[in-house]
Amino acid sequence: MLEPSNNNELPVIPEKRYFTIGEVSELCGVKPHVLRYWEQEFTELNPVKRRGNRRYYQRHDVLMIRQIRSLLYEQGYTIGGARAYLVRDDSKDELSFVKELIHQLIGELEVVLELLK
Repeated sequence: MLEPSNNNELPVIPEKRYFTIGEVSELCGVKPHVLRYWEQEFTELNPVKRRGNRRYYQRHDVLMIRQIRSLLYEQGYTIGGARAYLVRDDSKDELSFVKELIHQLIGELEVVLELLK
């Protein structure tokens, strides 16, 4: 398995239409159970499901998984932060996005503080 910081050393994506979860796991350096979890957390990640609920990923899914992997493992984003990064409006500039994340974090910390009291 590849180390988290080696996203640039991932194998080249072959010219295929569909990939199984095992193939995607090898192409992205992520275990299959992590891929299934990410499907629940990131609505953009939606592989085709066929007989027996088998997942078939397309090229754009593999690229999305690599981007998610980079955000989480290399850039240090949380699941929520990575989700927000992926769905953010392109017209927003980086500063307003960071401010939005900070306000969200403050709100979450206030909830935790109330629970601890």
